[in-house]
Amino acid sequence: MDISEQGFIADYLEESVLALHSFVESDALRQSILAFADTITPALAAGRKLMIAGNGGSAGDAQHMAGEFVSRLFFDHAPLPAIALTTDSSVLTAIGNDYGYEKVFERQVLGLGMKDDVFLAISTSGKSPNVLRALEAARSRGIVTLGFTGISAGRMGELCDHVLCAPSSKTSVIQQIHIVAAHLICGLVERRIFGGESGAEAPK
Repeated sequence: MDISEQGFIADYLEESVLALHSFVESDALRQSILAFADTITPALAAGRKLMIAGNGGSAGDAQHMAGEFVSRLFFDHAPLPAIALTTDSSVLTAIGNDYGYEKVFERQVLGLGMKDDVFLAISTSGKSPNVLRALEAARSRGIVTLGFTGISAGRMGELCDHVLCAPSSKTSVIQQIHIVAAHLICGLVERRIFGGESGAEAPK
């Protein structure tokens, strides 16, 4: 490993640690985590659904988070109704081909969402057109809107009932904060609905 590669590794790790430290120290971000849990818990407990969407790495985060709800995170429990709108290739390609990529999440929200469901939008920039259109669609249907984004929420912040802004402007670091936040939210919802022991790890 040459010096430039060592420097790249050191710089990236330092940036990641600084962002996580900012997350730890931020009362606003802790309050955002609680607000997300306060929103999702009663919806799922009442039989409503959580829909999640994002592009690229954020699509992976959407699927990861849905998996924690439908399967389990810290302990065994009944499955919870969470859907990643990023997984059905036939739906995605049909909408993309027939209506345009900017509508791939919007039409799913309109087709699947019902009043008092929850839609969690993930966009590191806060500017993804397909995510913004889905948020607008959700609001038009009385669906509660949540958002994960970067340091500046922009238009996304205006469309979300609650938004979590990761303390970074670098996409990869923002995504690291998002998955930490997702695990915290999933863990809180599990505890609140099922009252399980938070120290019991689920097998992976």
